[in-house]
Amino acid sequence: MLIYWRLLQNSGDYLQADESRMYVLKENGKTAQSDKWMWLTRGGPPGQPSVLFEYDPSRAGNVPVRLLDDFKGILQADGYSGYGKVCRNNGITRIGCWDHARRKFVEATKAAKPQGKGKPTNVSKVDVALSHINKLYAIERKIKALSVAERYRIRQELSVPRLKTLKTWLEANAGKVAKGTLTRTAMDYTLNQWPTLVGYCERGDLQISNVLAENAIRPFAVGRKAWLFADTSQGARASATCYSLVETAKANKLEPSVYIQHVLERIADADTLEKLEALLPWNVNLERTSKKVPQFD
Repeated sequence: MLIYWRLLQNSGDYLQADESRMYVLKENGKTAQSDKWMWLTRGGPPGQPSVLFEYDPSRAGNVPVRLLDDFKGILQADGYSGYGKVCRNNGITRIGCWDHARRKFVEATKAAKPQGKGKPTNVSKVDVALSHINKLYAIERKIKALSVAERYRIRQELSVPRLKTLKTWLEANAGKVAKGTLTRTAMDYTLNQWPTLVGYCERGDLQISNVLAENAIRPFAVGRKAWLFADTSQGARASATCYSLVETAKANKLEPSVYIQHVLERIADADTLEKLEALLPWNVNLERTSKKVPQFD
């Protein structure tokens, strides 16, 4: 079922991807303490959102090559270089995540916060950068409920000029900040990732950040604090299947436990492609939640 799901997801033209560390005690060629990885992709054709988890002991670029073998659209991820190979091989357009850029400036702000009770009197470069970035997010909040065409129009009218202003400011001020500081690191990261960070403005349906993928993988990261590790790679892959079902149900506004019970009661009889397709979350005859299924924010 999940193999077919992967093919269907890759037939869409917009995917978000993320990955998170995990420990697996018994993995050939790896120590129990070494990092292994749970990979996530979120996307699919319009009206058919799916979230797929996949365990792999490696974080090398050959993993996204395998997962996205037949994908040809737009891939949104953070600045991790491991996605570069599949983007080059498949002609995938890559866009970045403003949450990651903004987070680096927030970290710089926290590090520079004075120890005393008094507030700083001067506006720092971090404050200026965050002010620019926050204005981009303010635009996104205002246009969230609009049509794809309207979001694109407003981004071209409002966001693109603000992005140009921010880039000009970063280029003029980055050299004035000492290398190795958190502020300079944030500025350099943003400039290095600039070609991908502006990509969300090219279409109205794209997101300013990778937050949908990050929200989907967060329950796994939170759960990991409780269960700590998987014993074997087979157990890790079983976890990936469970998380895929739960998060895809939530993405389609289905109560996960109800959807999983529905699938388990019918999967044994799904001996044709038509019966298998009938079990997909956008095809099931189950009540959709009128409110958002709880997420880990």
